[in-house]
Amino acid sequence: MTEASTSAASGRKAPRGRIDKRQAILEAAFTVFAREGYANACVKAIAAEAGVAKPTVYNHLSDKANLFRHAIEAASETAMAQNLAVVGRLTAPGDDLRAVLEDVGDRLLLCYSSDESWALRRLIYAEATRFPDLLDIVRGGRTNRVTEALADRLARLALDGRLRLRDPAQAAEQFIALLTGPMEERSRFGTEQVPAEDQRLLTRAAVDTFLQAFGTRAAEPVDSL
Repeated sequence: MTEASTSAASGRKAPRGRIDKRQAILEAAFTVFAREGYANACVKAIAAEAGVAKPTVYNHLSDKANLFRHAIEAASETAMAQNLAVVGRLTAPGDDLRAVLEDVGDRLLLCYSSDESWALRRLIYAEATRFPDLLDIVRGGRTNRVTEALADRLARLALDGRLRLRDPAQAAEQFIALLTGPMEERSRFGTEQVPAEDQRLLTRAAVDTFLQAFGTRAAEPVDSL
């Protein structure tokens, strides 16, 4: 059976072009790895999920290990772009820094608690020993690009007198930890749904703690007279 007939039999449209086909394979690989785990996943199942022939997978990505790394990298780049877009909202916080921090915190938690993000982290936790380079792949290098971007925004706020910081990178790490740590506990690593209102309360508590540690009077909204 040809690849085209395989796609037709499965009810999927065959991807168009080499780049589209490669993307379809990577998305299918992530789905299968997330569902089955690395050890139990097989290239045959990934090919079926992507709607391509098994040899096509090998033509694009030489073996299962290489396929896993590239699937993790593709998923990480998507998550990274979403997180960086949220952090970028701190560029011009206006008068009410608390409100903007809460907005950014809410949006970061939404990114962090998506099904794809949970699946990505569970795969990293499970396979970090087998693939010691996974953390660098996810972070986009030896340092975490999201933390770096947040540290840059916080440093600018400190220069404007909105925050009191000695180490912006450390403050960025702590802000993220205040958000994500409780979320992992409440959701049991993404296996239980956390109500939206509870997520908002987690964000407010995180921002309260952060501003108690690093805030100034300028960080608080000015009451109207």
